[in-house]
Amino acid sequence: MSEIELPSKPSEKKSAHGIFDDLLKNTVIFQNKEVLRPNYTPDNLPHRDKQIQSLASILVPAIRGDTPSNILIYGKTGTGKTAVVKFVGQELEDKSASHGIACYVLYVNCEIVDTQYRLLATLAKHIGKEVPMTGWPTDQVFEEFKKTVDKEKRVVIIIMDEIDKLVRKGDDVLYNLSRINGDLENARISLIGISNDLKFTEFLDPRVKSSLGEEEIIFPPYDANQIHDILEQRAGLAFKSNMLDETVIRLCAAFAAQEHGDARRALDLLRVSGEIAERSKSPVVEEKHVRVAQEKIENDRVVEVVRTLPTQSKLILLSVLLLSKIRNNNVSTGEAYTIYKQMCHDIGSDILTQRRITDLISELDMLGIINAMVVSKGRYGRTKEISLSVPMSDTKGVLMEDYRLKPLENYQPDPLIIQSRLM
Repeated sequence: MSEIELPSKPSEKKSAHGIFDDLLKNTVIFQNKEVLRPNYTPDNLPHRDKQIQSLASILVPAIRGDTPSNILIYGKTGTGKTAVVKFVGQELEDKSASHGIACYVLYVNCEIVDTQYRLLATLAKHIGKEVPMTGWPTDQVFEEFKKTVDKEKRVVIIIMDEIDKLVRKGDDVLYNLSRINGDLENARISLIGISNDLKFTEFLDPRVKSSLGEEEIIFPPYDANQIHDILEQRAGLAFKSNMLDETVIRLCAAFAAQEHGDARRALDLLRVSGEIAERSKSPVVEEKHVRVAQEKIENDRVVEVVRTLPTQSKLILLSVLLLSKIRNNNVSTGEAYTIYKQMCHDIGSDILTQRRITDLISELDMLGIINAMVVSKGRYGRTKEISLSVPMSDTKGVLMEDYRLKPLENYQPDPLIIQSRLM
């Protein structure tokens, strides 16, 4: 009979030898790191008074039990759109309650809840109606939401952040929601759409566009001085006293101003700088920590962008990467297209036209993954000289995470193509 090894009792468990003890002895730089994260809504929003007042003036009818206009809010990433809407929404709920008016503000991120069904199911759940996340006809989910919301007299403000992600999969739900008040007896619903894409309404049905965009608010990018003020405010809450070198906030603001006034990026940069300083056992956050953090965030951004590229874009990027390794970052569009076709053939993928691939190369250029410069070849016409703008090994590693490209892990370009280029 074989012996069975019994599990050790908790008291017999081997000690971890205090692997966290030394780490706990490090200087603690943060007092509340969460205030530097995107989901934190501060009590004061510097340099957004105009937008706060505009939004409040549109929503104030809700406090009287009336229906506010639908609103579309535009602005680049990190311009304070979501923070302002959440801030005003909370104030609206509080003030309505003090006036005896039932007003509810429902927030949905359409990057996560990105289908009509899931949006309606999520909204229904917010107001107390459990709907399965799959399985029902969409029309049934809409009817259940409508019946539930109309059970009492109330004003419901629905915030749809990154609404353009939802629109890509159809605008039927927006058409229905923007006209729902005609079918309600007790409740009233208003919509707020938030988008980084000023052109997304071009894809909307004209009827949806007119009813959804009754009011529009534009959020301009922050300048370096404004970002500096935002960082100073948050730093006072996030860090213990005297933990930041005087150059840190100024440098974070300068880096973010280069990125089209993105305050979210500035806050990320400040947080990561603090984390790097803590891990390196530094007593304060210094300029060197900001520069390391900037490089880390940029690499993380590139990795995420590459990971989410369509397969065809990944294939053309891989062809540029492989040729760059041989060419020392000097690749023509024609060469990249030839290697691209070989790889498509090897994995059984559709082959796009060279014109379409040229468009994809331009998109990769806009994303900052490659640098594509048009050069003249005299009587041979013009072509694009392509070079990588991202680390070669890291990029290939991310590309190889895609199971469709995995068979190309050891792929080598045809030597004849390389030789003809060098001749």
